[in-house]
Amino acid sequence: MAQRNLSRRAFVMDLGKGGLAVALFGLTTVACSNDPSESGSTTTGGDAGQAATTGPQTTGPQTTNPATTSPETTSPETTTPETTSPTATEAAVWERVNLGFVSAYVLARRGEATIVDTGVAGSEGDIEASLGVLDMGWADVSHVIVTHLHPDHQGSLPAVMDLATGATGYAGAGDIAGISSPRDLVAVGDGDHVFDLAIIETPGHTPGHISVLDPAGGLLIAGDALNGADGGVIGANPDFSSDMDMAAASVQKLAELSFATVVFGHGEPVIGNASAQVAELASG
Repeated sequence: MAQRNLSRRAFVMDLGKGGLAVALFGLTTVACSNDPSESGSTTTGGDAGQAATTGPQTTGPQTTNPATTSPETTSPETTTPETTSPTATEAAVWERVNLGFVSAYVLARRGEATIVDTGVAGSEGDIEASLGVLDMGWADVSHVIVTHLHPDHQGSLPAVMDLATGATGYAGAGDIAGISSPRDLVAVGDGDHVFDLAIIETPGHTPGHISVLDPAGGLLIAGDALNGADGGVIGANPDFSSDMDMAAASVQKLAELSFATVVFGHGEPVIGNASAQVAELASG
């Protein structure tokens, strides 16, 4: 599948095939709108298009690129991420926080939880419900990772950080200045690991965009570096991306990794042989 410089019309049509067209008509509801108050209907966990509907997910381990093998666990009190070679091989279980036109994710491992993205403002209740599906609460959250600065991904960060009092927050260095948080965020990038998750710099959609890989579970959380559409994978939304050449390079970078499942900020998860679909996108 080709990496496409999509027009706004073409992107909306592609993404609409994945079941999100109703959320994407008009600039106030489209993915990564600059108005955080415009959100879709909120539901918790997966939906009919995802096997996770009835409970938390795990994905089988994959052979990983040496640069992204599973990392040492970072404790909740740590203020800098680990960069040493990993030893853990336990896959995280994960739960999708389906907020309508955007999704956040909760991952759990060894009695701790990590939240990746926080949705629009007011999404903390849905995130709490997904924590509950994993038998977790706010006290168990040790890390909160924000993939990028757009308000549909960081909108509930202040509330989440206030509730998860023991959590450290993380984001890409290029986006931190645009993210509102009650506590300082730790800048992370290539070579950093948080909660046995490898951080991957994937700029283009925003200057400091990051993606997150669980090598032990074969799970890639792509943020908005990729999108789900029509059961497959497409690139970043050109209407809301700062540099499409960089975004295309980030797709190439992700195509070098190995993972079974890829999940997105926008669109349905792709479960099974997902890295092959990303590689096909990059090759086009």
